Amino acid sequence: MGSKNLFLKRYEVKYILDAEKYRAFMEKTEGRFLKDKYFESNISNIYFDTPSFVLIRRSMDKPVVYKEKLRLRTYFTPDDDTKAYCEIKKKYKGIVYKRRIGMRYDTALKFMKKEGPPKKDCQISREIEWMLKYYEGLAPAMYISYDRQSYTSADDDELRLTFDRNITWRDYDLDQRLGSYGNKILPDDVVLMELKIPGAMPVWFAKILDELEIYPASFSKYGNAYRMKMGHEPRYKAYLRSKTDKKTQDKQD
Repeated sequence: MGSKNLFLKRYEVKYILDAEKYRAFMEKTEGRFLKDKYFESNISNIYFDTPSFVLIRRSMDKPVVYKEKLRLRTYFTPDDDTKAYCEIKKKYKGIVYKRRIGMRYDTALKFMKKEGPPKKDCQISREIEWMLKYYEGLAPAMYISYDRQSYTSADDDELRLTFDRNITWRDYDLDQRLGSYGNKILPDDVVLMELKIPGAMPVWFAKILDELEIYPASFSKYGNAYRMKMGHEPRYKAYLRSKTDKKTQDKQD
């Protein structure tokens, strides 16, 4: 489930679509994308952070060059022996790098909580151990899950497209074995679309986005969950308001 690569490098571009935009986009791209081998999944993550949320606060400050996150990921609600992934996600000059190592969920959780050794000693496990030591007090901080549909381009299997719904977060019961429940970030009729590409966006794809007036959106699941935890609204609301304002302005013109 998920990418088999222990090291992944790519660009990731996000878009927030309401029901109308989603239907129009799917009609325009019919035949362009194929369902992925793992088309439907429920992805759950435990994000690790310091007591003062240093990692996510630095990320939300939008550093020009570099930011990083540490998380434990599973596909569907795990049991003790379900495959889980300890993952470092870094963004450097706009390029996303993911490094991860897989192991049993119970072993992975103990390793990430500094309660036991990893499945095996390797470069990635040592990088994770370094982060756990470098950031004082790093521990489970936020649970985030979502339902995902995954597609690959019919012409290029390195070009991937995902749609995330039911993005749910909680800052308690930080164990993925307990299942998905908590607070919703997006309403039911809004979907997060993400384009994952190794290089430049295809011209035909860019033309469709331009025709439908679909624009990139700065959207972090963990960042929005943290905003809601601190009593602020998720950023998608401001984005949808800007679309409404534009439509109103166009009518006035």
